[in-house]
Order: sequence, then C-alpha cells, then structure tokens
Amino acid sequence: MNSLRSQSSLPNRSAYSVVAILCVALVASTSRETLAQTPPAPQPDAAAPAEEAAPKIPDAELDSLVAPIALYPDPLLSQALVASTYPVELIQLQQWTKKNTGLKDQALADAVAKQPWDPSIQGLAPFPDVVETLAGNIQWTSDLGNAFLAQQADVMAAIQRMRAKAQGTGALKTSAQQKVETQSIDGGQQAIVIEPADANTVYVPSYDPATVYGAPAYPYPPVTYPVAAIADAKNKEAATRYIAFLHSTAAKAIFEKYGFSYLVKPTS
Repeated sequence: MNSLRSQSSLPNRSAYSVVAILCVALVASTSRETLAQTPPAPQPDAAAPAEEAAPKIPDAELDSLVAPIALYPDPLLSQALVASTYPVELIQLQQWTKKNTGLKDQALADAVAKQPWDPSIQGLAPFPDVVETLAGNIQWTSDLGNAFLAQQADVMAAIQRMRAKAQGTGALKTSAQQKVETQSIDGGQQAIVIEPADANTVYVPSYDPATVYGAPAYPYPPVTYPVAAIADAKNKEAATRYIAFLHSTAAKAIFEKYGFSYLVKPTS
C-alpha cells in the first residue's frame, strides 16, 4: 500500500474514542446554520399518521461507502467523517487550497483559521490529497456524511469490517509510518486501531479498495488519480510529454486492460 506523507497536529487517539466525542459535539452543537435557523417543529396532528423512518443503509453498502477512508489513521479518519457532513465547505476548501499552494505549516494554519468553516474542514488543509478525495466525488462524500449522521454506530462497525478485511489480505499492518493494534473497547468488543507511528506526522494511505479488501458485494466508489506537471518541476518538458502519452490511444488501451478509465482529460 503506497503512502503519502503529510504533517499534522492531530491528536493521537483511536477512531472509536475520537469519533464518539465528535459525534456528541456534532449532534449537540447549536452553532450549525441548518440547526440554528430551523424553527420549532409544529406539534403533529394526533389524527395524522406517523412518518415512516428512513430505511437504514444495509451493511454491504456501508462497507463500500467507507472503503476509501477506512484505512486512514484514526485521528485523520475522525476529521474526514465529520468533514463529510459539510460538503459545501469541502468544495470551498478545495478551491481555497488551490489558490494558496504557497502556504505551509504555521502560515497555512493561521490563514485557514480565518475562514468561516467548521474546524473539521479547517483541519484538513494540511492534507490536500484527502481534500481532493472528498471534494472530487461530492456525491459519495454527501452520502458518507448523511450515513454518518444517521447511522454513526453502523458506519464505525463498517470501518471495523473493512479494516479486518484489509488485515486478512495483508494490506493493513504495522509499519514505519503507522501502528496497527487490536484493542478492547467498552462492552468487551475488539476494535482495530490505526495510529501514527510518530504523533507529529500523519501518513495518508493511498490504495485501491478492490486490491486491499477484495471484490465488493456493493460497488466501491470510484478512485481517481489526478496527474499534472507541477509549476516548479525540474524537468517540466519530460513531465508534459508523459502526460501527453497518458492521453494517447496506447496508454488508454493499457489502462482499460487493467480496469481503469478516464474520468476527465489530463491537463498539464
């Protein structure tokens, strides 16, 4: 499983403990616009039939829904889950980061703190790859956020199932970048915990769900791999030629042979 290195000041906690705290804060918070601006609901007419509860998302669909982020280190996973409930702000963050690529470290933290976004959105600024994953497929992200709000315990259970599958294929294990452990939680249940090996550095895993988990019962969300020549590339001419090749008929045939297809035209 390939990894991309990113710096972070996220706390080093298990997904269960962090997400539980964030879930309570999310549900209890009165600062969110949609909650603050909603007038009290009128009392239902005693004669009116009760509204049917929305059908629960089945386990197989939840498994596929969480697959792209289930192997994130727990501190980053908790932020991604909460951030998925703010899809509009994720798009705004994506646009903002593209305009502020020169900001790093403390300068980045100071600048993003001035934006009127939820802390979970601000906290993703040091992780542009995660922002692209979430904002690049906003329908999937919105579905994930809605599931997290409506079925938090089920979403966390799905994450545990996918982690167990990845352990079974050998894709999830302790390495120089992360520590993988099985810990006991409330009620005597076992949870697979992923923590950064260095509390000050979070490695963001990049992986193909079908490779690390195996074939899905419900289709996985598409995974995109953007390509571009960076502005300060040492050999921009070679990078541009490579991008041109990726868009050639020969390259397309190679990608299609292995199940890949173009979602958008590569640009330089």
